Amino acid sequence: MTAPVDRRPRLLLVDDEPTNLQVLRQILQQDYRLLFATDGARALELARAQQPDLILLDVMMPGMDGLAVCQALKAEAVSAAIPVIFVTALSDSLDEARGFDVGCVDYISKPVSAPVVRARVRTHLSLVRMDELRESRMQVIQRLGRAAEYKDNETGMHVIRMSHFARLLALAAGCDAQWADDLMHAAPMHDVGKIGIPDAILQKPGKLTSEEWAVMRTHPEVGAQIIGEHPSGVLRLARSLALEHHEKWDGSGYPAGLAGEAISLEARIVALADVFDALTSERPYKAAWPVEQAMALITEQAGQHFDPALVALFVPLLPQLLQVRQRWAD
Repeated sequence: MTAPVDRRPRLLLVDDEPTNLQVLRQILQQDYRLLFATDGARALELARAQQPDLILLDVMMPGMDGLAVCQALKAEAVSAAIPVIFVTALSDSLDEARGFDVGCVDYISKPVSAPVVRARVRTHLSLVRMDELRESRMQVIQRLGRAAEYKDNETGMHVIRMSHFARLLALAAGCDAQWADDLMHAAPMHDVGKIGIPDAILQKPGKLTSEEWAVMRTHPEVGAQIIGEHPSGVLRLARSLALEHHEKWDGSGYPAGLAGEAISLEARIVALADVFDALTSERPYKAAWPVEQAMALITEQAGQHFDPALVALFVPLLPQLLQVRQRWAD
């Protein structure tokens, strides 16, 4: 019978005094797999080879001290993301500032307290898991956006460009930087509902019939159903974009005929960013419009298709928009 795999988090404990390592071992061995090093060079070797989930690192060591070890860890891609907690008798605020400057996430004072050590380790491992979960969710969002591209005749560069356009416009509108970043990550999901549209309609080279157009106009609701309801964050924005990106300021859009500020800000921003890139990009069915012509149409459609206040902010962004176009050209 195969022995069960030990999936407990792995910790690297570093101290030049074996007695200190023994104390930490007694505190942590029940809940964690432990690695030990008594000097900086061995600590770096183990960190590279074993990829611990967290490192408890003494500061005052002969030769390579903890500050130098931490700097070396953060300088290498393989170990840069591993959280480092300094375990030290130093208590001066200047010493702590130096530690945070080189990349440590916390301090534990010697002599150590068992409850404090366990609590700090649990806290920082939880933060690592939250970061991993956030990254996994972001990858799922990006993959769903890519899935929609495979169904359409648009390019991957299109969704990258329009996402960056949306972020620039959100910042120009005074939105919080974190919200603008979330919008950029959500924007590739705006057309995910096209997954539910038959290829015969989505990729038809000629004009759609009224019946086919009715099917095409269901993709916002399909997209909202795919993404689902979420109370906050990137997925909440993504659902809003999927459902409302074809709404128009004057109420002539679809699926709900929303008008003005009844349309979410994120959808108003992305509608503008999406149309600008579509107009200025070559497609199998059309040539790319000159930038001046595209801007003229957008200005003309202020108050009709687009939020006029956003158009007024979008036009002065042209130099930055062109930089995005150059960086992510088809």
